Amino acid sequence: MKSNNNTKLILLHPYIQKQGGSNRLWLLAFVSFFTIAFLLTLIYTRETSPVKAITTTMAAGSASSSTYGSNAPLPTTVINTLLHYASRSNDSFHMSHAEIKPISDALRKCSSPCNFLVFGLTHETPLWKALNHNGRTVFIEENRYYAAYYEELHPEIDVFDVQYTTKMKEMRELIASTKEQIKNECRPVQNLLFSECKLGINDLPNHVYEVDWDVILIDGPRGDGPEGPGRMTPIFTSGVLARSKKASSAKTHIFVHDYYRNVERIYGDEFLCRENLVESNGMLAHFVVEKMDENSFQFCRNHTSNSSTSSS
Repeated sequence: MKSNNNTKLILLHPYIQKQGGSNRLWLLAFVSFFTIAFLLTLIYTRETSPVKAITTTMAAGSASSSTYGSNAPLPTTVINTLLHYASRSNDSFHMSHAEIKPISDALRKCSSPCNFLVFGLTHETPLWKALNHNGRTVFIEENRYYAAYYEELHPEIDVFDVQYTTKMKEMRELIASTKEQIKNECRPVQNLLFSECKLGINDLPNHVYEVDWDVILIDGPRGDGPEGPGRMTPIFTSGVLARSKKASSAKTHIFVHDYYRNVERIYGDEFLCRENLVESNGMLAHFVVEKMDENSFQFCRNHTSNSSTSSS
């Protein structure tokens, strides 16, 4: 038997086997990657699309609401409803419709934004804030604890407390001392922040004195009994703020509640002036006070208030 010397040994090179396996692995990895990417894209799209739709809707709604709230006045029907329910409250100390209506009318006619300063936290406080829609409303309260409590209860309401040093039994002496200082500390046109006039309020935040107040309501502090602080200081201060406005030819509507009482009537006539009284129903007096020249040194053009003071 012959041996076949021509027999060939065929070997597969390891590189060829490795190269084929590697190609298959890369192909598998490529397909797997795109499969996972497709699934993730599908899941993300399904989950986020509703959220985006809701977010877009909310943003549109907010923009619409913001646009309406920033420019539109309070509808007349809403105002009348607020006045109706506020004047029919069970609270013993609430204002009547005849008292609320003139204040509401002044706020409605006020150019926007309207600056409204109120002395005293009362039953009508939320009403004043609501009626001065889009405007600036600031309240001044004598009781610091009640002011803090009220602001915590109604965070949207701005309240500043002030410590009154006057007493009702001093009302005549205070008028006399003010007249003596009318060309100095108690002049009708000045920045009260730097004043030492006994009737001037000088311890409020600085920006209160920088605002041109369009409407001022004096319904505080307490006016009961000779030891009470009375409303002498708020009336004098309001008269100075109105006459010291920076805006040209600006007028200020000043309302004095409980005008039938001596202090409110005497001080209203003395520092807001009868010549500026446009309406009075006994409970509420409505004065319209104009800006004055800084070199003016009398509150009223005529002196009929002096006779009423001395005769009272």
